[in-house]
Amino acid sequence: MSLITPAERIFVAGHRGMAGSAMLRALQAKGYTNLLTAGRDLLDLRDAGAVEAWFASARPEVVVLAAAKVGGILANSTYPADFLLDNLKIQTHVIENAWRHGARRLLFLGSSCIYPKFAEQPIREEALLTGELEPTNEWYAIAKIAGLKLCEALRLQHGFDAISLMPTNLYGPGDNYNPSNSHVLPALIQRFHEAKLASDEKVLCWGTGTPRREFLHVDDLAEAAVFCLERWQPTGEEPKFLNVGTGVDLPIRELAELAAHTVGFRGSIAWDTSKPDGTPRKLLDVSRLSALGWQARIPLAEGLASTYANWLVATSRQP
Repeated sequence: MSLITPAERIFVAGHRGMAGSAMLRALQAKGYTNLLTAGRDLLDLRDAGAVEAWFASARPEVVVLAAAKVGGILANSTYPADFLLDNLKIQTHVIENAWRHGARRLLFLGSSCIYPKFAEQPIREEALLTGELEPTNEWYAIAKIAGLKLCEALRLQHGFDAISLMPTNLYGPGDNYNPSNSHVLPALIQRFHEAKLASDEKVLCWGTGTPRREFLHVDDLAEAAVFCLERWQPTGEEPKFLNVGTGVDLPIRELAELAAHTVGFRGSIAWDTSKPDGTPRKLLDVSRLSALGWQARIPLAEGLASTYANWLVATSRQP
């Protein structure tokens, strides 16, 4: 029996972002049509009064919190206060008001950056708060840890049915391609595409290319989220959050080569070793979610090809 029903009012916070828009698609595909959204032009989730008023009026019964201020290493390093303050405000306002205004169930999306820089690989949920964070994204990580702990605290003290998912690195339609604050995959796609059009012989990438990363298509994440909303209820002493990933990683160097091949760039790839690498490896242990019956279905090469095609159409660029 599903823990949520199509008749319930489901609020997807952050529905215009990559994760939020995927959530809408996944919910609609499963027959959930009573969906509530509110764009930033109508509701600034950083505004406590506005969020309180919206929840008091809309009274959602299920909340999916996919809204966040996100970015890569450069953005996190340049705007640490913004990443910490904005995400703390968004999370606190939505989670608290969902509880205070009678939401029955809430799902919070975190991030794998919550784990220590040198956590044992693959990373189990129990690794949380067992070591120092990666300095290049600690501001975002601290905010996300606060969000999942707020969900846990409300569950412990008030019985609020709040669960959290910690996805690995995401990619897919709706990603951010801004060169100053994008994540690694969209940055690579755009850089190789522009180099191909300019007939450049070489592309320079950050770091050594040796760190290993795991990548999850955002549509897989959305399907996992709906799966958990419908079926997962934490019990006993187990963590009140679950890792979401593929269980497979690869070196950034191989990722760059795959991105170049997908885009059609035939030049060489050089590495600027003066730039930071970030965490050496970040592979999630997804055994808990797998034991519930869910696994990712989109292979990286297939997902990257569709992501590039989607980006070309969305931006009206020539292939």
